[in-house]
Amino acid sequence: MLTFDELLTSLHICVVTENQTKENGNQTLQLFFDKLSECSRSDVKRRKERLLDEAAQLLKAVKVDGLEPEHLHVIVRLLVSLQLQTVHISTACRKVDRMLQQLAKVDRRLVFGETQVCLSSIVQSEQMFTQEDLQRACMFLEDSAAGRDVWRELCPSFLDKLAKFFLLILHQESLRDGPLCYLAVKMCLQIFQLLSSEVSFAVWDNDERTPAIQEILQALTEIIFRESSNRDTRLLAGTATAMLINTASERSAGAAAAWSLLQSSDSEPRLLTVGALQVRSYPTSLAGVGQLAMARGLLMCCHRHILLSSCAQGAEGSLLLDALFPLLSDLCEEKLNGHFLSFEVLTLWLKKVRECASDIWEMTGGRLLADGSNLQQRLCSVIWTGAESPVEGVSDCARVTFSLLLDLYDTDCERFGDQKKPLYLSLLQRIIQLPWESKAKYQRLCALVPYLGTDTVLDQYAEIPNHLLKCVSNDHLCPCGSELYRCLIQQQRRELCGECPKPVSESDLANQWAGRWLPVLLEALTSRVVILQSNSSTHLLPCTFQVFPSAVEPLLASLDPSSPGHLCAWAFIMSSYRVVTGGSPWSLRGSCSLEILQLALGSADDNVRLAALNLLCCSPKTKDTPTPEELSVMRTFIPQNLNSESSLFRQHFQAAVRRFLVRLRDGCLAHVKQQKNTGPMESSRQILDLGIGFVDWLSQLLCCSLTADHNYQRKKTALLLLSALLETCTDTWSPDKKKGQPPVNMGSLIDCARLRGQWDFFSRTKLLVLISCLEDSTNEIRELSAGLLVRFFPSVLPADVAAAVLTRAEQLLCSPRVQQAQMGALMMQLLHYKCQGLPEDCKLNHDASVSSVRSMETSSFLRFLVNELEDHYATAKAHVMLAARTKPIHGVVSALQKCLSEDARPICDSLGPALTTNLLSLLKNVSALLLGVLRGHRDLESDSPASFCDMGNAIKSLIGSGDGQEEGVLLSEEHSLVLTCCWVSLKETGILLGSLVERVLSESKPKTCVLTKKHLETASDIFRNILLKCRHWGAVEGCCVGFTRFCSALLRSSDPELRDVPSQMLQQALQVVQSPRCTSVTRRAAGLPMLILCVVSAEEASKARPLLAHSIRTLLDTARIPLPENWDQTLDLPQVCAVHTLQALVRGSGLGVAILRFSPDITILALTMLSSPCWAMRNAALQLYSSLCSRMLGQRPGSEGGTKHGMSPRAFFRHYSELQPFLLEELRETARDLQRLSEEARLRLQPSLYPILTLLSQLQPGVQDSEHRSLADFLPPLLQLSASPIYGVRAMASKALVAMAPPSEYANILIHLTARLPGAPARCCHNWLHGQLLHTKALLDRALGKNRAPAAVVSAVEGAAWLATDAQRCPLVRATYVAVVQSLGKLCSEAFLSKLFDVLTRELRTPQQGLQIGLSSFHHQAIQFLCADPEWACGTLEGFAAASCDLKLALVAWVAEDHASLDARLKESVQSALQSSLREALLSPIEEYRRAHLAALVAVTARGDSPPPPCPLEESVLLECLDLLLRSLEDQKGGSEFLSQALCAASLLLSHCFQNSVIQRWCGVLESYRSPDVPEVLRIACAEALCVAGLPLVSQKLIPPSVMIKLLSTCLHLLQDQSRAARSRAAGFVGTLRHVRGGGHKHVYLMQVNLAVPFLLDLLLEECRDTPTTLEVLLSHVPHSDLRSVLTKPADSGCRGLYEQDDANVFAEPSVMCAHVLPYLLLVAEKCSESSALASCLGTWAQENAALLLDNLALCKDIRPAETPTLLTDARFLRTLCGLLARATFLLRLCKTCDRVQDFCDPSALRVTLKDVRRHLRQIGVHLSSSRESSETSDVTLPHRGLSVKR
Repeated sequence: MLTFDELLTSLHICVVTENQTKENGNQTLQLFFDKLSECSRSDVKRRKERLLDEAAQLLKAVKVDGLEPEHLHVIVRLLVSLQLQTVHISTACRKVDRMLQQLAKVDRRLVFGETQVCLSSIVQSEQMFTQEDLQRACMFLEDSAAGRDVWRELCPSFLDKLAKFFLLILHQESLRDGPLCYLAVKMCLQIFQLLSSEVSFAVWDNDERTPAIQEILQALTEIIFRESSNRDTRLLAGTATAMLINTASERSAGAAAAWSLLQSSDSEPRLLTVGALQVRSYPTSLAGVGQLAMARGLLMCCHRHILLSSCAQGAEGSLLLDALFPLLSDLCEEKLNGHFLSFEVLTLWLKKVRECASDIWEMTGGRLLADGSNLQQRLCSVIWTGAESPVEGVSDCARVTFSLLLDLYDTDCERFGDQKKPLYLSLLQRIIQLPWESKAKYQRLCALVPYLGTDTVLDQYAEIPNHLLKCVSNDHLCPCGSELYRCLIQQQRRELCGECPKPVSESDLANQWAGRWLPVLLEALTSRVVILQSNSSTHLLPCTFQVFPSAVEPLLASLDPSSPGHLCAWAFIMSSYRVVTGGSPWSLRGSCSLEILQLALGSADDNVRLAALNLLCCSPKTKDTPTPEELSVMRTFIPQNLNSESSLFRQHFQAAVRRFLVRLRDGCLAHVKQQKNTGPMESSRQILDLGIGFVDWLSQLLCCSLTADHNYQRKKTALLLLSALLETCTDTWSPDKKKGQPPVNMGSLIDCARLRGQWDFFSRTKLLVLISCLEDSTNEIRELSAGLLVRFFPSVLPADVAAAVLTRAEQLLCSPRVQQAQMGALMMQLLHYKCQGLPEDCKLNHDASVSSVRSMETSSFLRFLVNELEDHYATAKAHVMLAARTKPIHGVVSALQKCLSEDARPICDSLGPALTTNLLSLLKNVSALLLGVLRGHRDLESDSPASFCDMGNAIKSLIGSGDGQEEGVLLSEEHSLVLTCCWVSLKETGILLGSLVERVLSESKPKTCVLTKKHLETASDIFRNILLKCRHWGAVEGCCVGFTRFCSALLRSSDPELRDVPSQMLQQALQVVQSPRCTSVTRRAAGLPMLILCVVSAEEASKARPLLAHSIRTLLDTARIPLPENWDQTLDLPQVCAVHTLQALVRGSGLGVAILRFSPDITILALTMLSSPCWAMRNAALQLYSSLCSRMLGQRPGSEGGTKHGMSPRAFFRHYSELQPFLLEELRETARDLQRLSEEARLRLQPSLYPILTLLSQLQPGVQDSEHRSLADFLPPLLQLSASPIYGVRAMASKALVAMAPPSEYANILIHLTARLPGAPARCCHNWLHGQLLHTKALLDRALGKNRAPAAVVSAVEGAAWLATDAQRCPLVRATYVAVVQSLGKLCSEAFLSKLFDVLTRELRTPQQGLQIGLSSFHHQAIQFLCADPEWACGTLEGFAAASCDLKLALVAWVAEDHASLDARLKESVQSALQSSLREALLSPIEEYRRAHLAALVAVTARGDSPPPPCPLEESVLLECLDLLLRSLEDQKGGSEFLSQALCAASLLLSHCFQNSVIQRWCGVLESYRSPDVPEVLRIACAEALCVAGLPLVSQKLIPPSVMIKLLSTCLHLLQDQSRAARSRAAGFVGTLRHVRGGGHKHVYLMQVNLAVPFLLDLLLEECRDTPTTLEVLLSHVPHSDLRSVLTKPADSGCRGLYEQDDANVFAEPSVMCAHVLPYLLLVAEKCSESSALASCLGTWAQENAALLLDNLALCKDIRPAETPTLLTDARFLRTLCGLLARATFLLRLCKTCDRVQDFCDPSALRVTLKDVRRHLRQIGVHLSSSRESSETSDVTLPHRGLSVKR
């Protein structure tokens, strides 16, 4: 058969080149063929489909019936050939088939015949089916009309061949579990479905039955119940079998077959009868999946009459209700891999029942889901339990089934007139009892709301608003909580619209909404909890406006944007309203909206700025061109936000700018099109100028932001925005994207921009800047830059650039620094993509030139890298130390990995057998060499890895160190070099091997694969050696990434020999686990457990995971082996190794929930092994148990508390039923021992007790039904454990009691507990009493959500008041009793509370004799109780000065902890007490008290931006306290935490004292603590000090200009600090200062840090312009200008160590700060004539610096273009260049304004020099930002003050 290309050539000759008549559409046919040809060549699915659509349209335009027969024949063959090419794309096949059907209208026999030729070759071939044959057969049957006609003729012969094929594949495991068996079953299903008439007679007619159908049915039965471990194949076989049953023409025959199929799933072998066919079924242990497959097939395929049939004629019951449901309900409660599938099939069952409901009612004559019926209860129980399943997807399925159940119940009640529908209310009450942390609570409520209505639900469940806010505050619960809110308001709208006969206005609807929900939404939007505010804006606001669009009016009316928190809410509301409704937000609030927008865009809060940005960028129409005002605002906003630290902010920033650019692009395109149609228009020209100019400006800005002198944050943001710009404003097609492709006419806009000299996105300058980013110190910047270079830039690099990149890449690959080697590898990958650009004369190495790479032959480039690896290996083999320093191996290996695994071209085209063999051999030698280096003289054949000590000694002997030298704590430089070279190289080797094998096996056919079994065995040996013989975790972890890919590729192979390789390695590893060890393997993170984990993780999830099951069984058996009598705990025992390996399997993320079915056995093992006499075993068991609990209960979602799945005890023990009797017996045994030993002075430890209690305490309280009353058996032992002598056991038992007790029993248990409290002093066990109180408090805290408790409980607690007096000798008991009373709160009587106040006050004031354990806890609890009431608190604080030191410590600790909850009056009392005792605290010898006192004083006194409170101290005492604090700060004694508190306290006191000497000392402290080298907490305290004391000093002008300059300079430094907190507080100081000086707002406006800098500089010049010190401050923020020193001492003069010292402040950007300062320097120069002192200072500076500046400017002209790539990576050069140009600009301005300067500097010569330097720098590719060229502009503007300087 001719290929597609040959047919296309033939067709072109026949049809196109011949002289056809005009009506035949010669030109149209040519276009049609072009489209088909392009479709054939394209590999992108969406592109193929689009081309086929276009071809179909062209074919309709052709007069097909006018073509010659031979021409038509060739076209049909061409389309059939194309259809065979697109066999994997169903939609494309259908499109081709539609074209064939169009041709079939002209000649049907021709189309039929060509299709028959294709299919006959499959059927008549003597060879068995291949995968390609079956795929084509399925395609022609499913997607081809002609194919189905042909199959009707070929069906008998095909079935005969298919039956023989099944006999072949079912006897070979590799074929049975592979794709061939799946495709064969799929073919059966399609034949039974689409060719049912051709099959049915052979099934149901005894005379016509054929052996082929019999054998096929037998094969399908065996696959379902016995033979296949591939779950997908078994499910498909079940569907195919059911589809065969569905072909029955008689109801009784089909029903009998369905019942026979159902009965054949029993455990005993049975005879399956389907019509005239009879086969044997042999269910095995995997029958659960088989039963699911069978049930699923029956529900999906069978007709209604079959499902409703009874077992026998005239019998009661039906297959659907009485057979399938019991089976499914049992399967839903089993623990099998298909738990999710079980609920999916149950969902199908419910849907089918709903479809058949009318027939069922008619058949039964009664209700289907009668209240109290077994069916209803069973369904509710199954669904309720499934909602808490830890298996992914099950809870979602349970939610769907719950909705179906409610709908079915509603239909059932309506049919029989039951209007009460009691099930709904009973379910609601059951839901209400669930804890708010339960995700299932809200999912069930969503389903229930439409049936009960909003009023009923909200009246019965009044806590919904409060719980919704809690949900929205929790990322895990936010989706389900917001979905409940959506359901409630949707139902509310339906009810409001349905109740009123007349249409209701949107405004009235919004008012009704506001009456119930406005306070809730406002509380969320104005909350200070960031996550609550953010989630409410993201989830609650959009659905609010979707349901009630007019809700925006009451929301906005309730806001005051100048109030704290309201600005953010305003921005969120406006943005969400515009996005959801498309309405104009500016018309809602009048003109003030634009002013508020400006405030929001400059806010310090990231969320506020993002919301405002979204408001600016979003629009309902993409062609809505941004206005000039919007463009202007964006030009201001973007530069101010490039250096944001928040990753989330950067992502949203990129998305918003992309939306803005799309609007700009589409709007400009519309105007370009308009100009073409109507001619040039002035308005269109202006819009195009603005739009194109904005994009060009943005590209220039982003390019400037990518230079090496900027910080990571700015470069990351710039790269993200640049990516958005190139995706939007270029015509680059991205095949991997479904959306966001450039418009078809994008070229017209690009041409329009190019005509204006703009949009040169791919210039040499931008290319060099992006290439320089490849040497960034962070991996993210490097990867993003490389991605942009590959995706958008031309495919060929300029020759000189390619040469420079190649040279630099080779240098970096030889660097011992891992980071630099990764840079070199990335550069090699870039060259691999763009290797055509390499120059001819550039040498790759000594023997190969770039000309060999220039031909784009990938194999040549790979061969070059392999040769490089050989060279590095040879060096390492000769001298390891030399190789580690000059030619490490890991860089070249990483380069190979990147080029091989990430290349878009087929890897088989790049690798040949010889190169593959060479590479694998080389990697084996490399790994052996490196492992030998780490193992030293150890036996290389041994599987045990060298210990860390042995590794260290081996490296020491290698480098020759240690002889006669002292042992050091830190590793030597040489030791680190060798160790790093070894472990990183081993890691990269593993990743390379895994990626290589995975790509080769996935892309190659077995016969053409370049990897032989010998190659794979070599690779497996390399992996095994690295994982078993290397202890370094970095090498092991990195190697595991590749090894998992390796095993996964082999296990998916169709070759059984290859598939056996991982299982053989697993068996060897398990033997290693079982063998005695001579050294510790797992306790120190060696790779044996990881090897096993990688193999079992690589198994397909759709199969039964036999390797995992075998591994678990082996490890459990090994761990259970008793320890030998003479065991040595210095050696690693096999039992311990097995437990550690189990822990690795439990923690492995690749296994997911597959490990859960083994969790009961593993849990029992871990708890049992806690009693082992071996410490190593106990340690391993505890680690295993901890990991297992996290896996069974779900990982904790961060700090919100609660588990991810939130399982109740009922659901937990339903899923892990084997654990219930074991845990219960352990608790009972411990309780019995406790009672038996209660009278003895002995302590018997039960190691498993505390872990068991911990597990139970993590369960969520749930509702227990009658089926689970057995859980009540846990309560007696938990109550008895209250008497445990171990405090931790008593505390954890109380938590477990809360979880295990049903909420309905809380009251009874509380009554029982409190009734046993002694009413008077009596002899009792303190442990028991303490435990009773702990139980009581835990239950009260849980049960008092509605502030109510049984009166008996309150009475009993009040009756035991003596427990708080000194009659009770145990302070812990007293403290816990007080905590119980505090939990009851206002429920206690006033008399009792007053009495207790007197008792506690007396106890606190009574001196304590001797040491009492727990006394501090009692003090803390008593103080917390007393201070909860303001009046009591004031009385308590009166005696603060006379209190003991311990009591004072407890008081100040309470203040520091709970200061936020104090009211104004109490806070004043606390402040007064703390300030009055400050001197005493500072002189106290107890350091803890001094630190705690200062912390409390700062916490309760500091008010942020408000003025400080009055100070009660006398002036002398105040000065003494200040002196003590400042002396501590100057001497730097007490640690950073104490010093930070001391600085804040000194600042608080300083705001009441304005002595100049004290202020000078304080300023000196600030100047010393603002340094980046100082600990962060001190720098933050420095910023806080400015807010507290600096504000009144500056605002009230109480200090001289010199001191003000110091303070403002300190603030400038802090605004550039690395700590975000320090910057934010410094910006808060500026914002408050602006407010005090008249900011125009009612409240303090917290501005963004980048806006604070200009304002501060404005203030500096306004207040201190004439002071010479101002010039020093400004120039201190301009980088130095000594370019010669930088060029003579390059930064990368040689690699002296593994690590490079970072700057103390990596966030600061001197060049950006220089751009801020330069306009102010020029303004100073303009004003020099107004001050003689300033003029003298400026002249002196110019005289000292002019010569140096001119010399360095001349040096700039000597920089050669070849040096540019290197210089662009040197941040020192760029900073110095920036400083040089800024200082030269300043000098030029001085020459014009100061005559004295002209004596030693010629202004005209300097101007020419500056222009020449800038021109030269641009020519060589050094990108200069506009700020560096500011002197070329006619004036410099200071936008924040409206100042301008004319030239």
